[in-house]
Amino acid sequence: MIKSHLGMTVSQAKPNTLFIVIDQLRADCVFGALAQHLNLPNIRAFAEDAVSFRNHYSVTSPCGPSRVSLLTAQYASNHGATRNGTPLKRDTPNLATVARDNGFDPLLFGYTDTSYDPRFLPADDPRLFSYEELAPGFKEVLRMRLEGDSSAWEAYLAENGYDVPPYPEMYQPAGDAPDSPALYSAEHSDTAFLTDRTIEDLSQREQGWFGLVTYIRPHPPFVVPAPYNTMYDDAAMPSARDAQEPDWHPYVATARRKSNVASTVVGFPDLENCDATTRMIRKLYFGLATEVDHHIGRILQWLKDTDQYDDTLIVLTADHGEMLGDYGLWGKMTFHDAAFHVPLIIRQPNASVRGHIVTAPTESIDITPAILDCLGLNAPHSMDGRSLKPFLNADNPERWRDVSVSELDFGDPIRPTLWQTEHDLSVDTSNLAVLRRGQMRFVQFAGGLPPILMDISDGTEDQNLAKNSAHLQTMLDLMQDMLCHRMANTDGTFSRTLITADGVKVAS
Repeated sequence: MIKSHLGMTVSQAKPNTLFIVIDQLRADCVFGALAQHLNLPNIRAFAEDAVSFRNHYSVTSPCGPSRVSLLTAQYASNHGATRNGTPLKRDTPNLATVARDNGFDPLLFGYTDTSYDPRFLPADDPRLFSYEELAPGFKEVLRMRLEGDSSAWEAYLAENGYDVPPYPEMYQPAGDAPDSPALYSAEHSDTAFLTDRTIEDLSQREQGWFGLVTYIRPHPPFVVPAPYNTMYDDAAMPSARDAQEPDWHPYVATARRKSNVASTVVGFPDLENCDATTRMIRKLYFGLATEVDHHIGRILQWLKDTDQYDDTLIVLTADHGEMLGDYGLWGKMTFHDAAFHVPLIIRQPNASVRGHIVTAPTESIDITPAILDCLGLNAPHSMDGRSLKPFLNADNPERWRDVSVSELDFGDPIRPTLWQTEHDLSVDTSNLAVLRRGQMRFVQFAGGLPPILMDISDGTEDQNLAKNSAHLQTMLDLMQDMLCHRMANTDGTFSRTLITADGVKVAS
C-alpha cells in the first residue's frame, strides 16, 4: 500500500509524469560553450540526479512542428505539419491520446501550438483561426498563448492592475532601451504565473497525475522582468561566432537579411546590429533562462516536499534552439547545430542511475516512446522514435542509430518567404534536411540551393566542403546515409499490419 501526498492510501499507484518543455533553449546553455556564462543551478542539479543526453537534437523547427514531432514521435516528413499553421492530420496518435486510451489523464499547463485538421471542422470554428491550439488527448488546465489570444496570463495581469496592451506591444520594455524591465514584475511574469498555477493544480490531484508543463521563455520577444533584466553584465557576455565569409552560402545570405537582431525585441526597429547589441540581447536571453530555471526549481522542490519526487517520471527538454547572433543569425530557421541541439534530462521513478551522461545520438522523437515505455505502454507503429528507457538504466540499446537527422521547411504557401522569392523556389522545394554523423554535417536542399558539407571538429560551421574534391567520398557517404534514413523512416502507421484471409494481423 502506498500513501499519496494528499494523505490517502492507494494500491498499485501509477507513477506521476512531469514533462517540462522549455521554448528555444539551446543545449550549450546547460552543458557547453555558454554554460560558464549562465546560471542554471536547478537544471544542472537535476541532471546530477538523473540521466542527461548530451548529443540530443530536435528533428524539426520552429515551435509548432517541433512540438508535433515531440508528441507524435514522428519526423516532420511523416506528420506533415511542417510549419506553424500547417494542420496535423486528425487521426495521428500522440503521447496524450495513447496515455488517455490507457487510463491516464494528460493535463496541459501552457500550450502545444497544434493546428487543427480543417477537414473535420466547420469553416467558422474558432480553432481554425489560430495555430496555437491544443493537441488532441490533452485536458487544457491552463491556457497560455504567446500572442495573447484568450490567454489566462493576460487576464491575470489585468486583475492585478496592469494596463495590458495587445500583442506584441505587451512585450515592449517599460523604458527607452531593450534591457529596460518588462511592464510586469517578476512575481507576475508568465513564467511565475505558469509555475504557480501548475503547483496549485497538481497539489489537489491524487498520485498518478500526468502533466505537460510548457514554458514560453526564453523565446522572444526578449523582454525581462526585474531583477533578471540586469542579472548579467553586457561586458561579460560571450561574443557571437563570426563567419569568415558572412554570406558563404545562398541560404545563409538570405537568412541574414530575413532575421536580424531587431526582430528579437519589440519597439526598437532601428536597433544597431553590432557586438554590443548582441551582448545585450544575450544578457536578456540568459536572464529569461535563469528565471525559468528558478521556477523549475520550485516545482522540483515541491515534489520533494510532498514526497512525490521519487514517484515521478520527470522529463526536461526544449523544443528547439536559438542562434543568438552566431554567424549573424537569430532565431532557429537554419541548419546550424544551435538551432536544433537541445538539452534532454530524464529521471525515472526511484532512479538508481544518477548523474549518468549519454553521448549516443538521440532525437526529440525518442521522448514520447520513452515516456510510454516508462509507464508500461507500447508506442504505436506510426511513431518513428525509439524508447530511451535502456539508457536510463545505463544500458546501451541494440542497434542504436549512429546518425541524427533534422528537417526544416522554410516556405510559406500563402505569403512566399524571402528564400522562395530570392531563389525562385516553389513551396514544395523550400525545405532542407541535415544529417549529423560524428563531427560531420551534411545539408541537402530540396531544390535550387547547393548542398553543404561541414566538418565542425574545430567548432565552426561556416565552411562548405561540398565542392572540394578531396571530400567527395565523404559527401557521397553522408548523402547515402540520408537516403537510407528517409527510406527506412517512411510513414509506419500500417507498416506492421497485414490484411489476410484470417483477418487483420499486426506484428508485435
